[in-house]
Amino acid sequence: MLLELRQLKVQPGHQLLLEDISWQQFETILTELGEHRAARLSYSNGQLEIMVPLPEHEKAKEIIGDMVKILLEAQQIVFESLGSTTLKNERMTQGVEPDTCFYIQNSALIIGKNRLDLTVDPPPDLAIEIDLTSRTQLDNYQILGVPELWRYAGRGLKINVWQGGHYVESDSSPTFPDIPIIELVNRYVHQSLSSGRSQAIQAFKIWVQDNL
Repeated sequence: MLLELRQLKVQPGHQLLLEDISWQQFETILTELGEHRAARLSYSNGQLEIMVPLPEHEKAKEIIGDMVKILLEAQQIVFESLGSTTLKNERMTQGVEPDTCFYIQNSALIIGKNRLDLTVDPPPDLAIEIDLTSRTQLDNYQILGVPELWRYAGRGLKINVWQGGHYVESDSSPTFPDIPIIELVNRYVHQSLSSGRSQAIQAFKIWVQDNL
């Protein structure tokens, strides 16, 4: 099983779906593949999806993550950025690796932790997924109870807020209630495609200085 998995080649922008994968097999695969890999893994009730992102996926991930950090720091909000840390809960048979995620309200609870287990640890307060090459499986995040999920695709940013056990699409972010997040993310990600990341981030910093 593991030998065959390591021999599989998933091209950037494509997904591989494996079925009837036990939780122990999922844990073993995570260990075997290691943390320094291009692939992202998503596990739900025996189904394992392996996806390798395209370069534009990574660019969008980086600039949106940077924008979140800039906003949090500008407001002097304490946070922990955990990137693509594997979020998993064995009791719920769910595991997912966001493009990036942030602990904000619960940041103090995970300081110093090198591994997360959502059977005991809280989920991140904000997770971000770039859906340029695949559609994010909402079920993973919904079952894990991640309060806020951002999904960025070609048509722009969508914000999902966890309410009553499921997600509701929102025009605003609970993390940044007084900031037009959708407009800003769409504007500066688009700008980065034409003028590059550095100019887009500099323009965003100027907006923050002028408006916060």
